[in-house]
Amino acid sequence: MRLADCHNFHDFRRMARRRLPGPIFDYIDGAADDEVTLRRNTAAFDDCDLVPRVLRGVGAVDMSVTVMGQKLAMPVYCSPTALQRLFHHQGERAVAAAAGKFGTMFGVSSLGTVSLEEARRISNGPQVYQFYFHKDRGLNRAMMERARDAGVQVMMLTVDSITGGNRERDKRTGFAIPFRLNLAGITQFAIKPRWAIEHFTHERFRLPQLDAHVDMGGGTMSISRYFTEMLDPSMTWDDVAAMVRDWGGQFCLKGIMSVEDAKRAVEIGCTGIVLSNHGGRQLDGSRTGFDQLAEIVDAVGDRIDVMMDGGVQRGTHVLKALSLGAKAVGLGRYYLFPLAAAGQAGVERALELMRIEIERDMKLMGCTSVDQLGRDGLRFRSRAG
Repeated sequence: MRLADCHNFHDFRRMARRRLPGPIFDYIDGAADDEVTLRRNTAAFDDCDLVPRVLRGVGAVDMSVTVMGQKLAMPVYCSPTALQRLFHHQGERAVAAAAGKFGTMFGVSSLGTVSLEEARRISNGPQVYQFYFHKDRGLNRAMMERARDAGVQVMMLTVDSITGGNRERDKRTGFAIPFRLNLAGITQFAIKPRWAIEHFTHERFRLPQLDAHVDMGGGTMSISRYFTEMLDPSMTWDDVAAMVRDWGGQFCLKGIMSVEDAKRAVEIGCTGIVLSNHGGRQLDGSRTGFDQLAEIVDAVGDRIDVMMDGGVQRGTHVLKALSLGAKAVGLGRYYLFPLAAAGQAGVERALELMRIEIERDMKLMGCTSVDQLGRDGLRFRSRAG
C-alpha cells in the first residue's frame, strides 16, 4: 500500500497496521476496558446532521481561527501525544514540521521523545506543552520555566490522567516502556523487521523532558511506574490555580467534561479548555467531548476558549464541532497513524486531506468563514420532533 493510496483515516490506519509490530499498533489504536468510549467518540458525530445553505457565493474560503491568542490557518491542531518516536523514528520532528507547513498548532508532551527546544526550532508555529501534575512541586515549576525559556506559547495541563487507564490490549501483549513483552508480543515484533531496523539504527529512544526521572533502558522507572508513583492524584483546583498564576500566560486544561469544571477553570484564570476523554483511554463509558460541547459552550463560551478532541476523522466532524461553538478541534490518532505509516510525509498528507475536506465542506455548507458556521446548520436526530 502506497501513501498516495491513502485517502482517509481508515486508509492510514491500515497502512500503519501493516508497518507496526502488533503491540505498538494496539498501543495507538486501543483504549480502556471495553473501548465503548473509543467507539462512541466517532459515532457521536453520526447523530448530528448538517443542513447546508446554497447560492451563497463561496468562491473563496477563509478557514483560519484564533484560539488562546494563537492564529491558526486551519481550525484543527495536532494534539500533544506521548512516545511518538516509538511509532516512527522521526516522531515529534515530523509533526512539528508538518504543523508548521500548514500553519497550525502542535504540541509536545511531558512524555514526548523530542525536546521542547528542538521542536521549537523546527516550527515557528504555535507550540503547546502538555504536561502532568507531579508530586514534586519543584519539578512542576521547573517544567514550566523550561517551557517558557523554550518559547512555548500555551501550557496545557492534562487533568484526566491522575492514574493510568485499564488498557487491556497492552496487557495481552505485555507492552510496556521499557519493553516487557510476553512471547506473543515478541513474535509480533519478529515478523515486522523493518520497524526494528529503523528504530534501532537511529538515536536512542528517550524522554528529553523527563530524562532524570524515567529511563527507557530499564534503569530508573518505567512509564507505568511514572503514572503510579510520580503523578499526584491529590491535585486540587488550588494547585492548578497556583500554576496558572505562575505561568502568567495562555493556560489550558485538557480533560474537562462538566459544566461545573468548565466554570471553575474560568474562575482560576484559564484561557482555554479542551473537552476530552483522552481518546477513550482513561474512563470507559464516559461522555464524548462532542456530546458535552453545546452545554459547556453555552455556560462559558463567552469567557474562555472551548476546544474539543476525540474521534475526529473527517472535515465534516470538524464543521459540526465548530458549529456548536468549539474554537478549534484537536487531532490525535488522525495524525498518529499517518506518522507511523510514513513519517513527516504521512502527517503532511493527512493534514492536506483535512484542509481540502474542510474547505470543500465549508463551500457545500454555504460558508466562507468559520464564524458563519452555527447551530442553525445542524440537526440532531435524537432531538427531532
